[in-house]
Amino acid sequence: MIRVGIGGWTFEPWRGTFFPEKLPHARELEYASRQVTAIEVNGTYYRTQSPATFAKWAAEAPDDFVFSVKALRYCTNRKVLAEAGESVAKFVGSGLAELGDKLGPILWQFMPTKRFEPEDMAAFLDLLPDEVSGRKLRHALEVRHESFRNAAFVDMARKRGAAVVFADSAKYPSLADSTANFVYARLEDAKEGVETGYIPAELDRFAGMAKTWAEGGAPTGLDYLSKPASSAGRRDVFIFMINGAKVRAPAAARALIARL
Repeated sequence: MIRVGIGGWTFEPWRGTFFPEKLPHARELEYASRQVTAIEVNGTYYRTQSPATFAKWAAEAPDDFVFSVKALRYCTNRKVLAEAGESVAKFVGSGLAELGDKLGPILWQFMPTKRFEPEDMAAFLDLLPDEVSGRKLRHALEVRHESFRNAAFVDMARKRGAAVVFADSAKYPSLADSTANFVYARLEDAKEGVETGYIPAELDRFAGMAKTWAEGGAPTGLDYLSKPASSAGRRDVFIFMINGAKVRAPAAARALIARL
């Protein structure tokens, strides 16, 4: 399955450009979840949500929809990641299981100043649980410091089955190595002057990349740090239009969905 979405659903400039102008704010998730096939929840990064909130989100989205959930910042915004055990447990146990079949990957986003320290990163990955309430978890790692451009990091993530996020970004490293049974991409360089965020040729390229990833392949022309796994099978793919010109994110997502 290839899923394409946006980051969050509460953004005032989307009123009239994405949401109908008179749509009640309380129905924004209901509407957004029927225009794209996944949403990356950003609110979970800033504060702990309740089980009732997760259950409410699940009830408002259609049956075949998926939420990716960004982990609480206290888990990753720290000098010593190995000391995050309590925060990780609190976040995972905060009610994620209430999303049921609509629970997608958990995104662990690290600060741009966080360097790759092999022992500390390995200890952090060991803290990530395989499941919650009997539901298997998938983990995606977004690293934003150039020191992670290291084959040892890729191998570490691959051994633990965690996906290294591919970022189309002018600011952060774009690591394309597939390290899990799914691919997680964040496209962060949309232009406000382009109605669909990205020009048609770029959207065509992303569609081709998504299909190659889903088939178990490695798209050409990207930055790889290690040899692709020889036995990669078909994968789920999650692509989010996020950051950059956020006002264009919904149009970009829908244009990519149309190509797929």
